[in-house]
Amino acid sequence: MAFDIAQLEKLYILPYSDPDYNTVAAAPFFALINPETYTYKYKIEFCETQAPGTSGVALKFNKMPPQEFNFDFLFDGTGVITGALTPPLPVADQLDDFRHKILQYQGNIHRPYYLKIHWGTLLFKGVLTAMDIEFKLFKPDGSPVRAVAKCSFKGSIEESLRVAIENAMSPDITHERMVTASDRLPVMTKKIYSDKKYYIDVAAFNRLDGFRNIPNGLKLFFPPTAE
Repeated sequence: MAFDIAQLEKLYILPYSDPDYNTVAAAPFFALINPETYTYKYKIEFCETQAPGTSGVALKFNKMPPQEFNFDFLFDGTGVITGALTPPLPVADQLDDFRHKILQYQGNIHRPYYLKIHWGTLLFKGVLTAMDIEFKLFKPDGSPVRAVAKCSFKGSIEESLRVAIENAMSPDITHERMVTASDRLPVMTKKIYSDKKYYIDVAAFNRLDGFRNIPNGLKLFFPPTAE
């Protein structure tokens, strides 16, 4: 799908019909004005169950909820902002186009679209979770000529990428590392298992004569732990 390259300096949203972000479902939606600010929000949740009679608790990791992204979109029907010589689309029509691409339930996939938000170095993948529309300017007949859509998004990661990221940090799978001149086996072991006590076992698994002076460029394997 092609679109005007001259518009690429604008923040824009691409809707996708699949969770792997392979199939573009519609033309991009371009923001009328680039944001002055946007907000990312990250959370980490811990289990806070505390035994009766205790004064504190060792927090145990529970999960990391999806990151949140907030941004306001301006819709203008006056033509003043863009300096349009011809009358722009009515704000109601602009909002309908926005809702169809960003918010509306899509019968062919039984849900709203997955979204990518692009702008400069920003690339956010997720879904719209909430939208409040504030109408700010009206014609004498009451029809709106300016509105702001306050949007909240939550991140949505491809399942294959999520598994790859989590497995890359897991001590429960076999890891493969190439030794460099600055590497030391106890340090490498601690990075993978969060404990260097396994370095002797790693040396034995790789049939090393010792754990010092490992040749540069040697490929080492770090097996899963039995714990």
